[in-house]
Amino acid sequence: MPLHIAYGDPSALRARCEIATVRTVRPGEAAYEPGAIIPAGQWRPMSEADVKAVTAPRRPLDSTIVEIVRPAYREGLPLEDLTGLLGDPDAVYLGQALAKPDMTTTTDNYEDGRLIGLHLDNWDKLPYADKHTGRRRVCFNLGPGTRFIVLGTIDAQAVCRAVHPNDRTHRYPHTQDYRDYVASGRPLRIIRVRLAAGEGYVAPTEYLLHDGSSEGQGQPSAAAFWLGHWPRGILPSLI
Repeated sequence: MPLHIAYGDPSALRARCEIATVRTVRPGEAAYEPGAIIPAGQWRPMSEADVKAVTAPRRPLDSTIVEIVRPAYREGLPLEDLTGLLGDPDAVYLGQALAKPDMTTTTDNYEDGRLIGLHLDNWDKLPYADKHTGRRRVCFNLGPGTRFIVLGTIDAQAVCRAVHPNDRTHRYPHTQDYRDYVASGRPLRIIRVRLAAGEGYVAPTEYLLHDGSSEGQGQPSAAAFWLGHWPRGILPSLI
């Protein structure tokens, strides 16, 4: 299933989101891994057709929905305990990450420090047939700056089918599938969603291409992350 965003007010969605395409990094962009894919720039407002394309079906799978939320955080509550309020006793606190100002993408390879670009998470190590059932990630922007979540509009199963049409059954969808998809000349659109300090998202980062971004922002922003199985609507929606 493609990117689906839960919203109640299309004007609020459009006010917070922009759309663009991607490109593969060039040889001179040494901050990135070879083959990484990143936003191509030229962000534009979402059209009515763009909004329609990300509108969730009437009975969506909760595990594939993106929600833009305000986390239920109480002053003095340890961050690692926040998801105790959300009902998944097996939720995992993944820790925090700091984005410097004006980063096109934020995630690096811990082994060599190079940025990996837009990518697919693989905490659950799910095969092709089960990839849509993975846990969703909760992110809480701790600030002080604004940041973005950048999301691909094509899901991991669809990309795996396109790249491996004859032997996908036993495969485990991976970031490399997306890199091969883009390198072959296939188009891929992305949407970035603005998150001010105190705001966050719930997203299937095991299922959709994504990364954080602080592009165009003058302040750093820290984010805290959790992984778990949460039903849609467990946190108040901002849109």
